[in-house]
Amino acid sequence: MPGDSVNINNKATAQNTYDAIVIGSGISGGWAAKELCEHGLKTLVLERGRNVVHLKDYPTATMNPWDFPHRGEMPRSFVEANPLITEAAGFGEDTAHFFIKDNDHPYVQEKPFEWIRGYQVGGKSLIWGRACPRWSHFEFTAPARYGYGIEWPISYDDIAPWYSHVELFAGICGNRDGLEAMPDGEYMPPFDFNCVEKQLQQKIKKSYKDRFMIQGRWAQLTQPTALHVQQGRGKCQARDLCMRGCPFGGYFSSVSSTLPWAQKTGNLTIRPFSVVHSIIYDEKKAKAVGVRIIDTNTKQSIDYFSKIIFVNASALNSNLVLLHSISNRFPNGLGNDNGLLGKYVCFQNYRGSVNGDVDGFEDSYYYGRRTAECMMANFRNLHKHDMDFVGGYMAFMGAWRERGAGSQSPEQIGASYKDAMSEAGGWHMYMYMQGETVPKETNYVSLSKDKTDQWGMPLLVTNVGYDDNDEKLLKDFLTQSSEMFDNIGIKNINQYDNHWAPGRDIHEMGGCRMGKDPKTSLLNKWNQMHNCPNVFVTDGACMTSTANQSPSIFYMALTARAANHAVEELKKGNL
Repeated sequence: MPGDSVNINNKATAQNTYDAIVIGSGISGGWAAKELCEHGLKTLVLERGRNVVHLKDYPTATMNPWDFPHRGEMPRSFVEANPLITEAAGFGEDTAHFFIKDNDHPYVQEKPFEWIRGYQVGGKSLIWGRACPRWSHFEFTAPARYGYGIEWPISYDDIAPWYSHVELFAGICGNRDGLEAMPDGEYMPPFDFNCVEKQLQQKIKKSYKDRFMIQGRWAQLTQPTALHVQQGRGKCQARDLCMRGCPFGGYFSSVSSTLPWAQKTGNLTIRPFSVVHSIIYDEKKAKAVGVRIIDTNTKQSIDYFSKIIFVNASALNSNLVLLHSISNRFPNGLGNDNGLLGKYVCFQNYRGSVNGDVDGFEDSYYYGRRTAECMMANFRNLHKHDMDFVGGYMAFMGAWRERGAGSQSPEQIGASYKDAMSEAGGWHMYMYMQGETVPKETNYVSLSKDKTDQWGMPLLVTNVGYDDNDEKLLKDFLTQSSEMFDNIGIKNINQYDNHWAPGRDIHEMGGCRMGKDPKTSLLNKWNQMHNCPNVFVTDGACMTSTANQSPSIFYMALTARAANHAVEELKKGNL
């Protein structure tokens, strides 16, 4: 197996040797590449999917609705063959090229789990939701304070300057609202409220002392700085077609921002079509020395070597790679002395939503297709544990007006239908939850013992589900949001539990968590493996708990912090 005997010293090895290897090119992998390349490290980025180049590989970016054969929908035959991805947020005829078909990379579900993936250079940074609220100090301390998780090895103060570092480069719009539960960041101007939202925000502020409806913190360039212009990016045009790939670079992705920036240094090599087989561990050197890949086109096995390795394959694939990296020293997966690798996998709870009708404002509308939703910060279990559940939830919300009354017209063709479509319909309000879930040892992923993919890699087995805490948190959201809507004058309120399986939130986390104690965690406070310090894991796999805020900006900050620490340790000769 890899790592049992690594003493190769030939021309091929020299050609395949770099200072650093990054596994994955998505949101966190792109940041690892940028930071390492800027510090002068020759860096190889391995991506299992195809290459995607900004502008060049956005085939649907400027297409009109009538240019699509099925007007944006997918044929029934495709939906029947792909029941998983066709339910994913943002999936459609215009974005299908950035999603993985269900049969292209199967996995085993011991419990229902919807694993949404994007295998290409840029990964899911091309199809992410782009919400970027910061964690607060509550989220770092609550699991240990309230006894539903282990202690985080870092605090908000440790990560705050790195939040600023990545926000300034990525470009985040938002307002400085002074909220303890959702700290302010380095923001450019937000997308403003529409007329209905402005009034409802004031009503909520008047009715509740602990609830705040704010403009969304979003990775959209509303007012690009000189740094963004240097990246070749421009202002968001409010087209709301982001997941097609933005020709303006108006939203942050690895393809439009971090990877081209790294490329400019001359230190970056990107190798697409590279399924990572395992990390190579040298027992004589007592550290990882490289990565073995399988070329997806030739199915040839190739080894690459480096001083440090960043694992950013996306949470569950990172777990798969680490579990498959076995040697005499680590027979159960790299660094897995405590047997916890693949365990404590968690996600975020998106099951609850409410909506209703808003009276009035018939003479008002709004301009453009705003790409940022409004937010409400968590107000549960902050200063004390005051609920019958642990954790909390934030919410996304907004007001909108029907674009035409034609759907209510008895005629569906002809002049009267055209006239009806030209009349705006009524106003509506919605809110949906993003809830924290509890990391549990019984929520885990493992490797199949008898099923493999087309490259001979074992299939991932998922065993992840909801628990009673999730149900209580969901019930509280539905109750509180409905009461809130009623208090501010929303009519015809409807509650929904969509009963989504875990995974469709696309916020899977854990399996290789950070912690202070090597007995209960896999990574230290710098995202280094306790038992293999030249391997860093900085994507969702590293998460100790989920919190309630969207995690992607946190992954970016953790990655930048860890990459700069790795460079310092290399200079000191510690790695």
